Amino acid sequence: PDLSGYEKFGLGNVKYNISRIHITAVEFPSASISLIPGTGIKLVIGNASLTIDMNWNIRTWMFKDSGRSTVYISKVFVTAIFSTPLDNTGHTAIALTSCRTTSGDIDIKLSGKS
Repeated sequence: PDLSGYEKFGLGNVKYNISRIHITAVEFPSASISLIPGTGIKLVIGNASLTIDMNWNIRTWMFKDSGRSTVYISKVFVTAIFSTPLDNTGHTAIALTSCRTTSGDIDIKLSGKS
């Protein structure tokens, strides 16, 4: 979905809108799944990256600008634990019980009219 809103900076408000958000690339060079006896499943993703393209525009009382942006996020590490209880019908369900995510680098490239 698009993101829009207001943020207060210094002398006034900044109105922003981020639209046409598309994830254009995802890489999982290191991923593993293991079983945890009596608990469920552990998922570990290491050194992942993703690229996101989007349109943006901002407006303040002094100026307005718009353009395109590419965001590259790298060195993403995720560890997630899923429990696998039985539901009321006796089927196995999956529930996220914990998740930890870190990212190392974020590179933002903006192109606009100004």
